Amino acid sequence: MNELVRRHTTLTGADVEWLHMLVSEWQLLSDLSFADLVLWIPTWDGIRYVSVAQMRPNTGPTSYHDDMVGHLVPRGRRPLLDAAYDEGRIVREGDPEWREEVPVRVESIPVRREGKVLGVIARNTNLLTVRTPSRLELTYLQSASDLAQMIAAGTFPYPGVEQTDMDAAPRVGDGLIRLDADGIVTYASPNALSAYHRLGLTTDLVGSHLGRATAELVPPSRAAVHEALVKLASGWAPRQTEVEAQGGVVTVRAIPLKPKGTLTGSLVLCRDVTELRRRDRELMTKDATIREIHHRVKNNLQTVAALLRLQSRRMESDAGRAALDEAVRRVGSIAIVHETLSQALDEQVAFDEIADRVLAMVMELSQDGRVATRRSGSFGILSAEVATPLSMVLTEVLQNALEHAFGPSASGNLEVSALRGRAPATGMGWSDSWNGGARPEEYLLITVQDDGKGMPEGFDPQQSGNLGLQIVRTLATGELGGTFDMVAGPNGGTKVILEIPVR
Repeated sequence: MNELVRRHTTLTGADVEWLHMLVSEWQLLSDLSFADLVLWIPTWDGIRYVSVAQMRPNTGPTSYHDDMVGHLVPRGRRPLLDAAYDEGRIVREGDPEWREEVPVRVESIPVRREGKVLGVIARNTNLLTVRTPSRLELTYLQSASDLAQMIAAGTFPYPGVEQTDMDAAPRVGDGLIRLDADGIVTYASPNALSAYHRLGLTTDLVGSHLGRATAELVPPSRAAVHEALVKLASGWAPRQTEVEAQGGVVTVRAIPLKPKGTLTGSLVLCRDVTELRRRDRELMTKDATIREIHHRVKNNLQTVAALLRLQSRRMESDAGRAALDEAVRRVGSIAIVHETLSQALDEQVAFDEIADRVLAMVMELSQDGRVATRRSGSFGILSAEVATPLSMVLTEVLQNALEHAFGPSASGNLEVSALRGRAPATGMGWSDSWNGGARPEEYLLITVQDDGKGMPEGFDPQQSGNLGLQIVRTLATGELGGTFDMVAGPNGGTKVILEIPVR
């Protein structure tokens, strides 16, 4: 809509915002009218109209099988549009139009804001299935007529009212209640009555004051909300809330109707969301349980690391002490992942933070600040099943670089970089074959570069190496489904390359 309005019209930003508010609400008008809606705006030169939005009804057959957005029609071709725009009134005159052997009744509703007509809504009703209307359909049509008059008068949508989340808001088919000016129910659809029965209502709604009837269903422990609930359910203001009683939960939305400037009645839409809220609570409980499990696993791993550290301090053998220190780092890298997962809402983590903490941990436990480290690029969001083995791989690679690239008193630089994106067709550092078969659509390329003394002559990174490199090869190629390699750096030192598919 923004692009069409900018290209073809002279409407201001405030006018466009009003149109967006209208379009966010007009599914209601379409469903109540059993009709398609198309919003036409005059072009900047005044000789044509451009259609900027379209809505099809959920309650009846469409009269437009094609997308109308972006169409241009000259003035004079559709007289009802001209009359509604020029005279600022709803135009219903004329015989039905025939479109592909389907009769269509066309009406035009001017869209007004602060006294200015911005455009026209063409309301097109497919008459092929017209029958004698029921009480429900008559209520729908009367409510649609009231809303149309409010749009023409510039009083709908309600300015200054916080916009409703239309995805969560109840729709016409979910349940509709029509109130008079005093808040008395004059009609309640079967779905609306069923929703109230779910709340514990045992009588009929018609003839009762909806606000008081709704408030009486709420338990006495929530008496503080009664007065506000009475006002909302009475339809005196455009509001939405949820009512919970007797184990049921119903979303209630009130829409005051003021077709001639004064309150003549209200629409109350209601939707039974009991099962949705039950599943939401189950998911919240499940998420909280998972986070608690991660927290306890992290605590247990930290306890194990502390025990290993105590044992290391009592070791007389330097080799034994070094082995225990390596075990502490491995356990600590896994604990970092679980600590991050214990604070997340799902089983995904931002791995940049984990990489920074792993780098700090390895540097703290391995050397006295002689080697300068840095990280570049971003790992992005990774699932727990990838983050845990990757943290261990990163720990081993960093530890290996610090142990073998620099001597006991040497200094240097160590850089970790990450590149994530779509897999290129060829090259870009990718291996010719993958353990998993076809190349993934998204990849993570990790390099660890040092400027140390480099690899010894004849060193084979796929066969040689200590326990740490064996762990890296196993996790990188087996659990992560990627590749691992070590090559000589372009300016000396060693470059470790990890290529990991991100699914």
